[in-house]
Amino acid sequence: MIPLPTLYYFLCYAWNRLPEPAVLLASEATPFERPLGLLAQVLLHATRRLLRTGLPRTFETQQAELTSLRGRVELAPTLGRGLLGQGRAICTFDELSTASPLHRLIAQTLGVLGRAAALPPALRRELHQIGQRFPAGLNDTTLPPPTAATFRELRRQRPDSQAAFLMHICELVWLTALPEPTATGRKRFTDFRRDEVLMARIFEQFTRNFFRREQRRYRVFAETIAWQAEAPLPAHLDLLPTMLTDTTLEAPDRKIILDTKYYAAALRPRYDRQRLIAPHLYQLYAYLQNQRPAPGQALEGILLYPAATQDVDVRYTLGGHPVRVVTLNLHQPWPGIAADLLALVV
Repeated sequence: MIPLPTLYYFLCYAWNRLPEPAVLLASEATPFERPLGLLAQVLLHATRRLLRTGLPRTFETQQAELTSLRGRVELAPTLGRGLLGQGRAICTFDELSTASPLHRLIAQTLGVLGRAAALPPALRRELHQIGQRFPAGLNDTTLPPPTAATFRELRRQRPDSQAAFLMHICELVWLTALPEPTATGRKRFTDFRRDEVLMARIFEQFTRNFFRREQRRYRVFAETIAWQAEAPLPAHLDLLPTMLTDTTLEAPDRKIILDTKYYAAALRPRYDRQRLIAPHLYQLYAYLQNQRPAPGQALEGILLYPAATQDVDVRYTLGGHPVRVVTLNLHQPWPGIAADLLALVV
């Protein structure tokens, strides 16, 4: 299981925020056994910063029954309720407000964490107090919980770095929230470190963004590779699966395709022997074979796993390209993890 301090670095890099010493110090002062406490502490710290600078005001669409026309008149409900004869109309208009969907989401998340029995009472009090600083109505406990559509709409609005970070924290909290079997309104939270699909996505984003921030030699991106294939009909080529790398690092003289795999082990037993995981190696091999590097540019591949049951570091030449299968020790202090990652691309 990935240690919580390392998980904090994972989340920060995955969500394009540099880790902050204040959060680490707070989590050390109140050690947690589960990620929920860490998420609560991170959300608390980020929300305090947001409130210190003041909640930004944005134009929000409102609908109300008015005595003077404003914005767009909604004729159907106005006529249906006979309001024109009373000198009134239902209007839809934009108004500057701090009650944005993001602020509503943050207040709701603070509220649900403030009632989480798994958190220490002192932390729950802090969460409740900070939630009370939001405008009235945003922290209404009767509001329906956010849905996948809520987060899709927030992403569509292209939030800035701070807003996106807060949205990601809230989304992870709600992804792990399950209703209590009793009608208390409380939630119980799963340990998302056990969700291999979710952690695989975080590990991939963490690795890509780490290299974007921490080195300057390579351009870092996720690359769609075109199949070097021919077919009798062009439509047949459309049936080929998409080849999208997790991370491509490219310099004028070197190109590295780095695939991350969040698996419990880099080796699997087969016929009483340990073997590399075949589909992972086949996938990387296909990426390399369909690449067309620039003249003078060396091409290589790396399969990166978290070290769980054993350390692995093996090298091959496959199809004329160097390939390395290696594990990363996530149980060492962060400086060691960062150094090991950078050493992969030296």
